[in-house]
Amino acid sequence: MPLARHLTACCTLSLVALSAAPACAGDWVSYRDAYRAMVVFEKYGGPKNFLQSHLQVAPQDRSASIDGLQLTLAGKTNQVNLPLDPLGRTPFPLLKGAYDENVALLLSRKIGSFAVRPRVSIAPQSDGVYEDGELRAACEQALGFARYGDGSLRTRQCGGVRFVFAKRAAEAGVRVHRPDGSDASLPIAPAVAFPGDADDSFPTVLYRFAGNERVQVVTAYPPLAIVPLFE
Repeated sequence: MPLARHLTACCTLSLVALSAAPACAGDWVSYRDAYRAMVVFEKYGGPKNFLQSHLQVAPQDRSASIDGLQLTLAGKTNQVNLPLDPLGRTPFPLLKGAYDENVALLLSRKIGSFAVRPRVSIAPQSDGVYEDGELRAACEQALGFARYGDGSLRTRQCGGVRFVFAKRAAEAGVRVHRPDGSDASLPIAPAVAFPGDADDSFPTVLYRFAGNERVQVVTAYPPLAIVPLFE
């Protein structure tokens, strides 16, 4: 079984085994399960300077909201809250002490309504300006990592990137700036942030790679995520 699928299967089995836990308390996926999934990115030796890695808590269907959802790392002596962004992601702390203790990951809602997944995306730029060449390189890095875990992706190619924005219409917008000074706005459409997500109502903008024109992609507001598109 390819590594990425194996990790997903491990997390899924943990969720199934714990599906009878109380709605607002109890063990969820163990820290070791999550650690083993997340450390793959840290140990990956390929280029990844354009990438970032998160643990995502994702609703299994659209009826389960992440609004107010809390994820807690609970050890014997202390608890650490892991803040979730609007996509349910959090930077996951890789702590040897927590691994040795196999601390609990607690979720504040019914655990059967949510899945846990490693998510790799393209790191955003603070100025909102992205060179076409850098986006292409970032997508290739993400594809290289994906192929490292799943050999079936070796026939896929990078087709572009998806900018995902918060659910506020005024905060979504991407334009393409060309060397001659002309600009063109790209269309906004509701979609999922990541493949397999249940919520398809996030404002997204798709930028497709075409030709070798040296253009800049400029975001009006910071995106929640920049997701590589493999085709």
